Amino acid sequence: MRIKNLLFIPCLLLLAFTLDSDGRRDRLYKITDDDNSNYTDAGNLRLTVTNFGTYGHGFTLWPQQPSCEFPAGSGIEHIYDGGLWVGALSKSNDEFGNGKQVGPFVSTGAVDASSVSNRGGGFEFTNKIGSFVKEQSSLVDNTFFRPEAVSHQDFVMEYSDTARTLPGSNEVIVDHRPLGIVVKHEVYNWNFPFANFFVIMNYTIKNVSNQYLDSVYVGLWTDTVVRNTNVTSPRGSAFYSRGGNGYEDSLKMAYEFDVDGDPGFTDSYVGIQYLGSSVPSDSVSFVSWQFRNTSSPFFFMPSTDQERYRKMQGYLAGNSKWYDINLSQLKQPSNRSMMISAGPYAQIAPGDSLNIAFAIVGAKKFGTDPAGDDTKLQKKNLYDNAGWALRTYYGEDKNGNNILDEGEDLDDDGKITRYILPSPPQIPKVRVVPENKKVTIYWDKRSESSIDPISGIKDFEGYRIYRTNAGFDLTESQDLLNSLVLVAEYDSIGNNISYNTGFESIELSEPVTFPGDSTKYYYKFEIDNQLNGWQYVYTVTSFDRGDQQNNIESLESSRLTASARVLPGTPATSDAGIDVGVYPNPYYGSAYWDGSSERLRKIYFYNLPAECELRIYTLSGDVVKTIYHNQESNGSDLRWFETFSREGNQQMSGGEHAWDLISDNDQAIATGLYLYTVKDYSSDNVKIGKFLVIK
Repeated sequence: MRIKNLLFIPCLLLLAFTLDSDGRRDRLYKITDDDNSNYTDAGNLRLTVTNFGTYGHGFTLWPQQPSCEFPAGSGIEHIYDGGLWVGALSKSNDEFGNGKQVGPFVSTGAVDASSVSNRGGGFEFTNKIGSFVKEQSSLVDNTFFRPEAVSHQDFVMEYSDTARTLPGSNEVIVDHRPLGIVVKHEVYNWNFPFANFFVIMNYTIKNVSNQYLDSVYVGLWTDTVVRNTNVTSPRGSAFYSRGGNGYEDSLKMAYEFDVDGDPGFTDSYVGIQYLGSSVPSDSVSFVSWQFRNTSSPFFFMPSTDQERYRKMQGYLAGNSKWYDINLSQLKQPSNRSMMISAGPYAQIAPGDSLNIAFAIVGAKKFGTDPAGDDTKLQKKNLYDNAGWALRTYYGEDKNGNNILDEGEDLDDDGKITRYILPSPPQIPKVRVVPENKKVTIYWDKRSESSIDPISGIKDFEGYRIYRTNAGFDLTESQDLLNSLVLVAEYDSIGNNISYNTGFESIELSEPVTFPGDSTKYYYKFEIDNQLNGWQYVYTVTSFDRGDQQNNIESLESSRLTASARVLPGTPATSDAGIDVGVYPNPYYGSAYWDGSSERLRKIYFYNLPAECELRIYTLSGDVVKTIYHNQESNGSDLRWFETFSREGNQQMSGGEHAWDLISDNDQAIATGLYLYTVKDYSSDNVKIGKFLVIK
């Protein structure tokens, strides 16, 4: 995790929308401190969340920021946009239930994108000026550590439906009748391998009006879209019309998959799952409708509060519900939204609150059935992942009956504590040093003092070292987690767990530190025979002995959190006796690491000084390209890295610089022999060389 650049929309901007060719939102500006700069990145599902009741960003921030990407870094997106819906009848009654009832009214974070074109309603939650999304973490060494944090990365925000006009302006929120609610919205995600594929959305909805809210429904509307943006960019209506839907009643989860858009490059599910609420609800409803559909009796788009409330009750048309229709209709490719809602909750009195939680779940399809199908076998991972989301929500309530049974009160506080997970040892702090055809990995000992929250004992067992193979990144459906290959494993001696190797061969006689880094690194592991210029990911995990008493198997820390994306290469040098070079030389058409387009090519200059000026010339002496190199600026801003290393955190050796064969005039260079000079800023020495390009 990291401190992100603020992409929030600042105060005093006018409300404005622009649309792409199919009427979907391209931008949303509101006169308030709307903050859409945050996305979950502790785990393997990266979801943009906002402080105005929505999640996803409608691809307005693509490709710089994920909307709902799973796996992380893959380019496979799963949500266009979504939002919280709260529907209720409003009654000015007394404690005996007397009074006039009006409604129903539905307050929505977002609705179908067609409403945007005329600002026809849907964006009904606002926040206070100066109120942004707050990030916090339960990890003690994290920048955002807070003792009150629930997960490895929490986002906390508050918004309400009480305003009739946009804060700071006189502009009316169209067709909005406030229920009088304030929503505290908390987002949780973890880096544990058994819990890194879902994001939990925890809502506390408080009635701040002087009216009773009766027959309350709470739901998530989601415009799901499962496509691989590395294969097909999110532009035009065809991008959105390839999804198939379904509902798993036993898990209370709606889901979508890619029927015929990019099968083979997507192969994943996204599920929207109801987890539970402070007032148990046995009635959870699922409905689906088609974008801009105004004629279908079952899949029409609701456009009034009455129609939306009816959808939240689970009705498709008349008295028909999802199980009354031929579900094969949902498996046909279409541009659908879906709603999962719980209720009715009988009443929320003035000043009272209702807590409710949902999960956004990602899963890769299981097995070898055709990618566009939706078989029970293919949903195995989806079922398993949704099960872990439920287990996480239940916490102490192991059987999920919403009662604290005997033996379940682990913290002896007399109430159900939710969001408790078994924990592997703490993630080691890792430092990876790229060298010439080699990488050296260092890590600390923090994992060895970890105490398991369930058993209360130190159960550290050992370390595992992983690495990707060269070329793992050159795919349109990159899956980093499954690309990591086990290189070595070291564990404690004197038990019957793992290999009993001990740590003597990797432990340093004295810990080492690095400039600007006070961490003491006790272990060192070298990997030789690495290919210069190729991108690898290296990581070290810790694992424990498991807990037989609580029937918990050995747990391993996250492979992603402590990972380092590294390109081996030559170190920076000012040695006059070492020549500067280029590889591959000659360059033929495209190198093995190149992408499919002209902008995704690259060559490397190596043995460069720490700071220098690099100039490329034609044989006639014309300057083709001027490059300024230093150890931090090494060509990693090329489109190749934006495509195949979009996190932008790759490390290079300091003495190499990548170039995409594009001139200063923004043109691809032609076949030919080229000359270059390298001027060392520290000495003014100049070295020369040449390379050949054959296309």
